[in-house]
Amino acid sequence: MRIVDALPPVAPTLALLIAAVMGTLAKLERWRRALQLLAIVTAASVTAMCVVLLVHTGDGVEVHWFGGWTPRSGVAGAPSRIHAIGIDFAVDPLGAGMATLAGVLVTAALVFSWRYFEQEAAFFEALMLGFLAAMVAFSFTGDIFDLFVFFELMGVCAYALTAYRVEDRGPIQGALNFAVTNSVGAYLMLAGIGLVYARTGALNMAEIGEALAGRPLDGLVVVSFLIIAVGLMVKASIVPFQFWLADAHAVAPTPVCVLFSGVMVELGLYGVVRVWWSCFAPAFGAHATVVKGVWLGLGISTTLVGALFCIVQHHIKRLLAYSTMAHAGMFLCGIALFTPLGLGAVGVYVLGHGLVKGSLFLGSGLLLHRFRSVSERALFGRGRVLPLAGVLWSIAALALAGLPPFATYAGKGLMEDASIHAGLPWLPAVLVVASALTGGAVLRVGLRVFLGLGHQPPDDATSRHAGFEEETGEEQHTPVTMWVPVAALLAACCAAGLLPALFDGAQTAAARLLDPLAYGHAILAGTPSPVPAVHLESTAPTLFDAGTGAAAAVGAVIVGVVPCAVRVEGRARSAPARWLRRLRHLQSGDVRDYLTWLVLGAGIVGAVLALGAMR
Repeated sequence: MRIVDALPPVAPTLALLIAAVMGTLAKLERWRRALQLLAIVTAASVTAMCVVLLVHTGDGVEVHWFGGWTPRSGVAGAPSRIHAIGIDFAVDPLGAGMATLAGVLVTAALVFSWRYFEQEAAFFEALMLGFLAAMVAFSFTGDIFDLFVFFELMGVCAYALTAYRVEDRGPIQGALNFAVTNSVGAYLMLAGIGLVYARTGALNMAEIGEALAGRPLDGLVVVSFLIIAVGLMVKASIVPFQFWLADAHAVAPTPVCVLFSGVMVELGLYGVVRVWWSCFAPAFGAHATVVKGVWLGLGISTTLVGALFCIVQHHIKRLLAYSTMAHAGMFLCGIALFTPLGLGAVGVYVLGHGLVKGSLFLGSGLLLHRFRSVSERALFGRGRVLPLAGVLWSIAALALAGLPPFATYAGKGLMEDASIHAGLPWLPAVLVVASALTGGAVLRVGLRVFLGLGHQPPDDATSRHAGFEEETGEEQHTPVTMWVPVAALLAACCAAGLLPALFDGAQTAAARLLDPLAYGHAILAGTPSPVPAVHLESTAPTLFDAGTGAAAAVGAVIVGVVPCAVRVEGRARSAPARWLRRLRHLQSGDVRDYLTWLVLGAGIVGAVLALGAMR
């Protein structure tokens, strides 16, 4: 057996085993540094394995059957069908790419955490490695029930990490809101899996796709897809399922927020993509246009709501969380184009966004470590003593807006090309506006905190509660282990934007994913099909993309500078301000409100989907 054949199960298993060892030894204080080093080495090793798989899967799907239980035909009840009796990991380039991104961000977060906590409790590294194992396995699995299992393992680690400062009230409340809403989403997903199993007798995603392709679309299939997708969209913070996001980010340790915004939200969308094209797309057939319309509507709503919430925030971590929400909406818009170029663009955009957002959250961690606050008001002008942090923050803000040559610019530009080719010429304008608003809000923070530009922002509820996360005391020195990950992630985003092979590979991988027949052959028959013969409309960002990227960056500068140059006192009673305050009241902090919106949103989306698909 080739070494690469063993990598899919070894990568998450290694992280889980080391997490178990560290959990056993974590209370031995004299081994504290050794255990931290072990965690970093383990995360880096898992990342290296994922990189090898990413390179190796360029020509197809790497399939590993646990216990040697390969698919077979002639099973009683359906002798003409090939049945997947065992459980598999099916690693394709998109899945390997998501796992690699998870590994990079976990490694960066662990390096940052080396000197970050004032009094670190015992199990931080163990939980981080468990989180990494769950994300890698979620990206690799080809079994829909195991998708739920790793969804839950990811959630359990995330809830525990959110409530890491268990002695404080804020983290407990944020973690409970996070846990309840995401657990309801997971249970919806499990119910949908049960319906699919009842109809097909299969849990392997490739086999489900082949079984449903031979049947007419009916209500059970529509409902099962709906509740599975809703469960995954809760994790992806899509409107109206997004309320947990800001609450969790406000109270979780900053290194953990890197994973929440940089990869966990995106994995929710990856799950939607995987389940749709592997399982349900063949069953929907011509009715797929209804799903496309629903996703596009949800994506635009999420983008605009996230951008509006972002620009009115003064709690830095909440601001970054709403920026993630806006970008999740953009990713869903790209997915809804249903083209290789659109889906490939999302892959590039996700990579760039994850690296930039990781750098920004670690930058906010620098501020918290130095000044014990993440309130824009409390930090006004105090960041002058950290000029390098101010430079990195400003560059990251413009990169978030889509400034060339960062990977965010390349991903957004390719998505704009895809939207024009798909007959949606207005979508680039939405992407540019949202990018300018989110990047400008981040830049505004940098101008006020690091330069003391303009007037001190007004107090509000979120800034008054900016002390939720207090795992550090105020310091006079910032260790080099905190600076290096901030700069390295930003440099990696820039380097990725200069790799033409990344654009070609992402679109080729997307073309494979959009062909469920080829995926089914690779999994069930073990005979990978060639790359589908599709015309890739573009293989690199164009001058038009450079222009829209520059326009978004200029817009971000305007959005960032104007609030610093104009007094906001006296404007709080304006009609737009009153409307925004009402909108912000929806983020009540009461989990019962969040569940009401979840159920209402699922009902509305289900009604639209059912009316369109069952006509």
